[in-house]
Amino acid sequence: MIDESDAHTEAPDLKGRRAIVTGGTTGIGRAIAVLLASEGVKVFICGRTPEHLDDALQRIGEVGLGDGINVDLSIPQDVDRFFDAASDFLGGIDIAVINAAVPAAALADSGESETRYQLETDFSAYLICAQEAARRMESGSDIIFIGSMSAVSQKPGSSIYVAAKAGIEGFVPAFRKELADEDIKVGLIEPGFTGADFQYPEFPPDKQKELIHANKMLRAEDIAVAAHFMLTQPRRTAVSLIRVETRLEHP
Repeated sequence: MIDESDAHTEAPDLKGRRAIVTGGTTGIGRAIAVLLASEGVKVFICGRTPEHLDDALQRIGEVGLGDGINVDLSIPQDVDRFFDAASDFLGGIDIAVINAAVPAAALADSGESETRYQLETDFSAYLICAQEAARRMESGSDIIFIGSMSAVSQKPGSSIYVAAKAGIEGFVPAFRKELADEDIKVGLIEPGFTGADFQYPEFPPDKQKELIHANKMLRAEDIAVAAHFMLTQPRRTAVSLIRVETRLEHP
């Protein structure tokens, strides 16, 4: 007789888990925070702009439970503030989505202070936030990094951003192996061309809608679905890398 009780892959329930989402006030981070909240995850987000934080928390409150704080993660004291506030609200961290980033230009077109700020935000803060999250996690937890297909395409005009995202792409596999025995899973999602305020002013809202309808730009929700997939696999399964690209190339 066939035992059908173990015939399918079990999808872990997200309800009751506790998540931080850096850069959770806009774009991909906001979409992930909203989706997780709708699944019963208690979420704590951060972002740099008060009005974006208010808007995101209003939407999260419509589907679930969450809170957040305004910080600049390039500042060490703000990282401490974020994690102290997150711990107070959540009581612990089971899921960390490391996502907060800023656009970065070509190295030749940037000043030293601008370059340092972009690298602090897009690379160093990623590692520090992951480090702080891992210290607070127990067995059965997950860390997801939101990288970029820029690490692969390496297009000119954004070499600082490419450097940061290529660094994350190289870092994640080693970090995943370091935490594997602790049953803390680590994965990387590399989105392609995705609609968000990150793309302003070159791609304003109307242009983004046009490209999305033409299948040449992703919606932030497409990346949230990938994060959800990564989080709902059995503990034996490490989905270590997901690349989400548009079906058609944008101009």
